[in-house]
Amino acid sequence: FVAEDYRDEFLKFINPGSIKGALAKNIIISFRYLTVRDGIEKYEMLRMAGVRHPEDRTDHLIHAVGVGFSDIDQQERDTMAKSRALSDALKAAEEASKAKTAFLSNMSHEIRTPMNAIIGLNSIAMNDPGISDSTKGYLEKIDSSAQHLLSLINDILDMSRIESGRMVIKNEDFAFSKLIEQVNTIFSGQCQEKELEYNCRVKDKLDDYYMGDSTKLRQVLINVLSNAVKFTPSGGKIDFIVEKAASFDNKTTLRFTIKDTGIGMSKEYLPRIFETFSQEDSSATNKYGNSGLGMAITKSIVEMMNGNISVDSEKGKGTTFTINVTLVNSDKNVESGNIEIDPREMNVLIVDDDPIACEHAKVVLEGIGITADTALSGEDAVEKVKLRNTRMDPYNLIIVDWKMPEMDGVETTKQIRSVGGDETAIIILTAYNWDDIQDKAAEAGVDSIIAKPLFAGTLLEELKTALKKKKSKDVHIRTIAPLEGRRILLAEDMPINAEIMVMMLKMRDMICDHAENGKEAVEKFAEHPEGYYDAILMDMRMPEMDGLEATEKIRDMDRSDAKNIPIIALTANAFDEDVQRSLQAGLNAHLSKPVEPEILFDTLEKMIKV
Repeated sequence: FVAEDYRDEFLKFINPGSIKGALAKNIIISFRYLTVRDGIEKYEMLRMAGVRHPEDRTDHLIHAVGVGFSDIDQQERDTMAKSRALSDALKAAEEASKAKTAFLSNMSHEIRTPMNAIIGLNSIAMNDPGISDSTKGYLEKIDSSAQHLLSLINDILDMSRIESGRMVIKNEDFAFSKLIEQVNTIFSGQCQEKELEYNCRVKDKLDDYYMGDSTKLRQVLINVLSNAVKFTPSGGKIDFIVEKAASFDNKTTLRFTIKDTGIGMSKEYLPRIFETFSQEDSSATNKYGNSGLGMAITKSIVEMMNGNISVDSEKGKGTTFTINVTLVNSDKNVESGNIEIDPREMNVLIVDDDPIACEHAKVVLEGIGITADTALSGEDAVEKVKLRNTRMDPYNLIIVDWKMPEMDGVETTKQIRSVGGDETAIIILTAYNWDDIQDKAAEAGVDSIIAKPLFAGTLLEELKTALKKKKSKDVHIRTIAPLEGRRILLAEDMPINAEIMVMMLKMRDMICDHAENGKEAVEKFAEHPEGYYDAILMDMRMPEMDGLEATEKIRDMDRSDAKNIPIIALTANAFDEDVQRSLQAGLNAHLSKPVEPEILFDTLEKMIKV
């Protein structure tokens, strides 16, 4: 109990109003002093007891005052103490994290400034024509080391931005086709240098534009593909597959699968792969070298884009990463109505030894209204081009895969150009780095080289560029043979058809000699001196001697003009077999009846020597 002498001190501690109330209710409160914590005195209730009213006493004085406190459970006191300790620790950790982030961010920026100068000056030095080969070798090693150091600094800076919450994901239109093309350009070259097989496949028809953060998405793909290249030994294989996982409410979920045949990872390490500074082999003998930040950054960026990333791997057998990212559909898709090229007038040939690649290219082109033929080899492509050229209906565009067995894309282009495909735009499509073949490709007649996979937007832009170049080139160097005064030998057994053809030739002031059948055409050609006729128009179905036999006899003559004179077939037969037979007989072109004047004149202008 509290002695009466301590009453004044106690009254200072508790609310005086409460004391008066307690006294008024004849309550005595007893307590025991425990300790002092944080400047506050702690007391413990002992019990509560009744007391006589002051008026009941003879001296009318209060002799004792007591108070009681509920005894706090010991476990509750421990919990409160732990909670306070955790709160203090969390606050300290947050302060430490902020300090670390600020330090890393500041240091990264401070280091990047001189690094940019080093890389820039080194690049200038490497392009100095006066340096020796040995000095250039040193500079190349400096550049490689500087780029590696800069990539590490970028990783540290990205990590600090993520932890501080300062990394922002943009949402704007971007060219998805360009993004994939850029990624393929980077890694096809790296794989070629390391002798790895690199394949990129787009399984579904994807839009050319989406809304999202193209920079961050490209960073994610580059991080994962870089690891695939790094951890896959020479002779291995890397597959990069892009497909549409889902589409709903103006959004599309894209799935990127990156599969390699590299060294793989143990099952025990997989749960820790996305942790910062995590390495399966952290020993000094680790030959691959790794900061341990790339995968942590990748996972953070993917999650910030409301996506997910997963990994499956087996030691010694390879690794597969699967990335799902949802993007907003864009209205900025390629529309045939907004381009200069009319899809209905396009004749396109796709040349690839992979049937799936051919089919995918057809689907892409059909999406913008262009129909296409396919060829599974260079030889087949050359034959198809011959047939088209003979019909005087050449392909506007030929898309050729570079890597094909027996005849690659460059050789195929060379042979196509040799059979008269000069006006056709030829674009090589490849998943490899084309720097080494760019000069050879240009010499062979390739107009442009683009990276796989094929996107309509990219193709159309390249096609327009190629056609503009061709048009400009044709204006300067193409010469057209004048038709006025040219002497033409016409073999036609139908009088009305012969009369019409003679009239058409006179429209351009040409002179026409008419032969009623193939035999007479051969005789007329033989009885006139070399160079007398500038071209021969040969009907295919005639009595006594048809057009094929007449052509063969003319080509077999022992005179120089017999081999070179243009012989143009006139026929109602439009099948490929007929055109093929015409080619084999030595005819140069194949015009289907009824012949339109402009097509006839255009053919003669191209065929007749200037």
